[in-house]
Amino acid sequence: MIASGVVVYVSCQPVDFRKGAASLMALVRDGGLDPFNGALYVFRSKRADRIRIVWWDGTGICLYAKILEENGFYWPTQSATRIRLDHAQLMALLAGMDWKRIRPSQVRRPLSTG
Repeated sequence: MIASGVVVYVSCQPVDFRKGAASLMALVRDGGLDPFNGALYVFRSKRADRIRIVWWDGTGICLYAKILEENGFYWPTQSATRIRLDHAQLMALLAGMDWKRIRPSQVRRPLSTG
């Protein structure tokens, strides 16, 4: 299970899915981010039917992969940018849903009364 406070970055540009976990982490580094900060880095295939997520869990590089059989994943338009998602948006993306319709609710922190 993915922790709800984790930072998620999504690459808007398709990558070659022959790349392994180490090569994807090198893309993160070359993009100017620290690949060992515990954030999740999400990549897509050219046809948008495959997804790979890489992250450093403190002991090694982890790789998550998923293929949708019937439809593709919902992706932003192809560009050289990356976007940031929250936990709920990532879960919607992985389920094949339109993650752009998911909006985080603003929860005010309670004040102590004593």
